[in-house]
Amino acid sequence: MKKSWIILIVVVVLIFIGYSSVKNIYNGMVAGSEAVDAQWAQVENVYQRRADLIPNLVSTVKGYAAHEKETLEAVINARAKATSTSIDAGNMNAAQLQQFQQAQDGLSSALSRLMVVVEKYPDLKANQNFLELQAQLEGTENRIATERMRFNEEARAYNIHIKKFPNNLFAGMFNFDEKAYFQAVQGAESAPKVEF
Repeated sequence: MKKSWIILIVVVVLIFIGYSSVKNIYNGMVAGSEAVDAQWAQVENVYQRRADLIPNLVSTVKGYAAHEKETLEAVINARAKATSTSIDAGNMNAAQLQQFQQAQDGLSSALSRLMVVVEKYPDLKANQNFLELQAQLEGTENRIATERMRFNEEARAYNIHIKKFPNNLFAGMFNFDEKAYFQAVQGAESAPKVEF
């Protein structure tokens, strides 16, 4: 009788230890996934801030450079495409992230062309509203870079966590998939050629 109680206690303790281990592993993966999702929301937040600044910027430029209609329309169209591309953070994959990134890169490119056009208009460059909008846009671009870096850090920590043994065994069982990273724009690895 005493022997069966000892065996029963040992079995109960082993079940409890196993349950605690699986629970801790699962909860760690949930916490990591939620951290990635929260950081993705912050990335979207700063991209939205940029998108919100663009109509005011375009309106200001339009008053000075009305005949630059093609450039202004390109910015408006790129903004529309960028704001219509969204990703569910819980089901994000590399292809979706690349599509989102391409839409945002298209908007960045259109904004760059707009800033080149602005150089032709000294009165516009001196306009206080334009200068404030330009400063806000520059600040937002810095925030975007920071939040993308933080997102990559969270995704990296999560990916490492689900790939470690024995977490990798449970990650597949509980459908915790690897998160994608932001990548540098193609061609960013080589310095631009400057000629005078």
